Amino acid sequence: MSVWIINGNVWDTASGSLQKKHIRLEGEQIAEIVDGSAVPDTGSAEVIDAAGKLVSAGFIDMHVHLRDPGFEYKEDMATGTRSAAKGGFTTIACMPNTRPSVDTPETVKYILDKNAAEGVVKVLPYAAITKNQLGRELTDFAALKEAGAIGFTDDGVGVQSAQMMKDAMALAQSMNMPIIAHCEDNTLVEGLYVSEGSFSRKHGLKGIPNESEAIHVGRDVLLSEATGVHYHVCHVSTEQSVRLIRLAKQIGVRVTAEVCPHHLVLSDEDIPGFDSNWKMNPPLRTPRDVEAVIEALEDGTIDMIVTDHAPHSAEEKARGMQLAPFGIVGFETAFPLLYTKFVLTGKWTLGFLLERMTTDPARVFGLPTGRLEQGAPADLTIVDLDNERAVDPSAFASKSNNTPFGGWKLQGWTVATIVDGKIVYNESAN
Repeated sequence: MSVWIINGNVWDTASGSLQKKHIRLEGEQIAEIVDGSAVPDTGSAEVIDAAGKLVSAGFIDMHVHLRDPGFEYKEDMATGTRSAAKGGFTTIACMPNTRPSVDTPETVKYILDKNAAEGVVKVLPYAAITKNQLGRELTDFAALKEAGAIGFTDDGVGVQSAQMMKDAMALAQSMNMPIIAHCEDNTLVEGLYVSEGSFSRKHGLKGIPNESEAIHVGRDVLLSEATGVHYHVCHVSTEQSVRLIRLAKQIGVRVTAEVCPHHLVLSDEDIPGFDSNWKMNPPLRTPRDVEAVIEALEDGTIDMIVTDHAPHSAEEKARGMQLAPFGIVGFETAFPLLYTKFVLTGKWTLGFLLERMTTDPARVFGLPTGRLEQGAPADLTIVDLDNERAVDPSAFASKSNNTPFGGWKLQGWTVATIVDGKIVYNESAN
């Protein structure tokens, strides 16, 4: 089936500007991209008039929680992938902290089969490093890879044993697979729920120190150097972690890293009170840490942006800051949040933001997606850069609406998302 996307604006890296283009999709591929000065002969093809809107390679999110299997009351494959599509994401990688955890080939197959039946975007499953994510025994890496896992992580908890992590890295390296690490030393965080900073001091709370993250980053960088594995750091949030990752890259360690939108735009000084929608892990850090992760993303120390989409039910979040689970949803606000806060203010170019959400995650994980060029997969996102509206959590496609951004006025909302040449989200049809 042929589809023409006409009158769209495509970011041109060479000129550093938007240029009008027409794009023809043939089946699951981009067949051609032509100059937009004249409307092409579209024949009997389906036509999508992008009418001056941004057309980008589909966004890629390499850190999400779909909660399926086991926690479908928070999210499931259908709602999670629809929420992703509404946010412009065409490829997402889901974490294994489900119930059962993704520690057997059967659970990997369950995710892939359920997405084929109910999902609307591409889902890449991570598998657990240790059985039940307990840190006691390695999973069967070879069988999990064969089943379709793209990497190994115990995200949700840190691997506490250095020997266990070193063994995991050596095994993953032997199979040319990455280790993706949630960096958290449990001895420094037990029972705590906000970071060590102005909010904790103001309210007389013991806070989570930055070292809780950075200690594991430093340990794992050394283990990565020793084993040669591709080591990827999840949701970097501290200045100390940034320094360690930067040094590791400078000396040639195979380390990559990610950062979340909320750690780029919020600090602990922004927390308005004991509203659990502001509770996340890692927690919001100090303004100094925010500046450090922004600088790290800009200079390439941090490679990509991820959402860490973490849905929870309203009942769970109603327990209050101390007892509610960590996490916020992120699919549907990620691009408009960053476009508004960084591109419209002139801090970043549009091209910079797009690269961190498309080409860079594809590069780091060796994906065929993330490219807007002839022959690439027909995964595209169409965004109305001029549309400004307030964040309405009640309108999310996700089952959950736990976000600190409710009511924020943001600009740059996805109007259509295409996966393998098929429209999987269309704002005008919803």
